[in-house]
Parts: sequence; structure tokens; C-alpha cells
Amino acid sequence: MKNYTITVNGNVYDVVVEEGASTGAPAAAPKAAPKAAPKAAPAAAAPAAGGAAGSIKIEAGAAGKVFKVEASVGQAVKKGDTVLVLEAMKMEIPQVAPEDGTVASINVNVGDPVEAGAVLATLN
Repeated sequence: MKNYTITVNGNVYDVVVEEGASTGAPAAAPKAAPKAAPKAAPAAAAPAAGGAAGSIKIEAGAAGKVFKVEASVGQAVKKGDTVLVLEAMKMEIPQVAPEDGTVASINVNVGDPVEAGAVLATLN
């Protein structure tokens, strides 16, 4: 038998896989099931954190991970300027300012997982 640690959607599972000749998939399926409760809590609270919120929201266009933050709080941005970059399915997706303004808050950090529609930053 071999022990593995597997992470699925931010949840960590310890699994045991039995080696050897198998008579069918149903016998092997229970061995691969998680034997412990998830060790890591989903990072759903991370997008809600941040400084003072502005009135203009920059929301995630897709679920992914924060790859890069290119603007900082207090920085003036023009419509179309990249505020941060998400990574989803090996693609970098710029999240841009919907209009001219000043960055009021950055609500995520590099490496944070985000869901589609999550508020990533705000502008005034």
C-alpha cells in the first residue's frame, strides 16, 4: 500500500492506494476514498478582506488564482488599465479598470483562489 496526499479545490486529503492485481474497479474505489476530513479550509474569506471599499468594483471574470497585482492602493488608473492578473487554465487573464479612477482597495493577494464574480478590487 502507498500513502498519498492529494489537494482538490484547496482541500487536502490523505489517501491509501493498494498495489497489486485488481479484480475490478469497484474493489479499488473504496481504497482511494478520502480517509480524513479536509485539512485546509477554502479561502472564501480572502476576497472579502481589504481596506476601505470604493464605489466601482473590479470583479473576477472567471474562477482562478491571483497571478499578479499590478496596481496599488491610491494609484490613479485609466479605463482599460490592468489592475491585476488572474491565472485560469494556464492562461493569464488581465482584470482591468472599468473606468478612470483611483484604486481604493485591493481585496486579494497573489496566490489566492477566487471564484467568478468575486470582488478583487475597488476604485473611487
